[in-house]
Parts: sequence; structure tokens; C-alpha cells
Amino acid sequence: MSESPERRLPSARTGPTVPYASYLRVYEPLAAFPEAERAHWSGYARRGDAPTAQDELRRSLADLVRVPVVGVPAHESGDAFTAELDGVLLVCPWRTRLRGWLALQELEAEFPRPVLDAALPPSARRRAAEAYEAWRERNPDGRPWIRTAVWQVPLRWFVLVADEERDYLPGERLRYRTPMVQARRRLARGLRTLRAAEGYGMLAQGLVEVGSWLEEFHPRSMVELDYGGLLHALPEAALAGDRSARDLARGIAALRAGDSQGAIDAYTDLAERWKAVRERLFAN
Repeated sequence: MSESPERRLPSARTGPTVPYASYLRVYEPLAAFPEAERAHWSGYARRGDAPTAQDELRRSLADLVRVPVVGVPAHESGDAFTAELDGVLLVCPWRTRLRGWLALQELEAEFPRPVLDAALPPSARRRAAEAYEAWRERNPDGRPWIRTAVWQVPLRWFVLVADEERDYLPGERLRYRTPMVQARRRLARGLRTLRAAEGYGMLAQGLVEVGSWLEEFHPRSMVELDYGGLLHALPEAALAGDRSARDLARGIAALRAGDSQGAIDAYTDLAERWKAVRERLFAN
């Protein structure tokens, strides 16, 4: 390891950069938004001061240390990430409050009640659940533009992107960006291959779920897979040599060609590699 995670953490003056999470984001064109929101995002982009991913993370973590604990922000964020694709402005709203509600549901499904009670009082969770239910009644079609995975990049995400779309800048970013039409095409082709084979049911099921989410967005959107905080947890040599999208694509191609052993070897190697990353969660 070229530099330990502990050394990569910034000082208190610069603020925290954990958790070690990756992100799958969708950037939509302005045409995908209602007219009032379209005007808001257009003016937002013209100001030219859109916050970074680190800004979003610092604000989210600041919310977690409030007293009394709230668990989920009281108001929805008015911020977004912006990008351009073929000269068209694309917007990825943070929707921090919505993502907070969804994350809280995941916590309640995964953690024992005593652990949850110690981290977030039942009364705070109850208020958050009631607020979410009220919001869902007003916004039945609401969905997040950003998905998060802690201490991993889910293998199914790599199906959406290609190795030639890999953008690595040491110490700053490792991401893939692809047009929505390409992401959907790769997902559909990969899903057909996995469904026709045996032993890949979980990966296929994960692709179905991701595909259902992607269908909610404008066809001229852009999909971004961002290693996010994992850049501060993994050795630079490992990041520089990481070609997970290429390796998974090779495994699916082998499966499509009838090379079962080649597919097993590729998938097993990739799964073990990311298992080792996930296990860092339990290291001290």
C-alpha cells in the first residue's frame, strides 16, 4: 500500500471525507424536468459555482452530528451536480433528504435494533418514517438520481460502462461516464447472456433492479460510475491497475461464447478482488 487510509484522511480544518463510498449517478437534460425546476437548474448552472462531491459529503456529515440527532435533513437540498454532453446541459440533483430516507430504510433492514437505537433514537426514526410517507403521497413517482454503495463498487454497475470510458486522475478521481442509451444497451445484452447461463442468478437479478431504475430517466441522460471515497481507501497502485469494467465485460463475453470456465475464472477473480475491499470495513 503506497499510503494508508489513516494518512489519507484530512485534518479537522479541511473537514471529513469519509465514508468510503462509490456512486452511480444519472445526469438528465433540462428537458426532463418540469418547467419551474428547469428554470431553477438553468440559473443554477449559469452561476458557475456548483458544489463538488466533497462539498456534498461534508454537508451530509455535518447533518449527522447535529444535536438533537435528526437522521434525515429537515429540508430537501437545492443543489446538484452538472455536466455537459454534446453541448447539452445535464443535471444530477442531490435529493439528499430522499436519499436519507432510503438509506434509513436500508439500515433498519440490515442492523439489529439495539445498534440502531444507539445510533438513532426510535423517536427520530419514527418521525423520519412519517415524513417520508407524507412525501411519498405527494410524490408517488419520486426517485433518487444518485445511488450509493459503501466499501465497494457493486459488480452489476460495471456492466453499464466500458473500459475505454474509464477516467482516472491519481488522487482526484476514478470514474466512468457513458450515454444512457449505451448503458441500457449493455445492460440488456449482459442480462440476456446471464439469464441463459447457470449460476449467475444474483448478478442477473441485480441488473434487473438497476435496469428498472434507469428506465425512469430521460433517454438522453448520462450515467456516471464514480469510485468516490474509495480513492482515499485503496492504494494508488491498485486503483491505477483496476480495470473492473473490462474484466467483467470479458467474463460476460466468454459466457456468451460458451467458454464457461473462462467466465468462471473472470467472475471469480473480480468477486474476490472486491470482497477484499469490502472486508476493509471490519479492519481497525
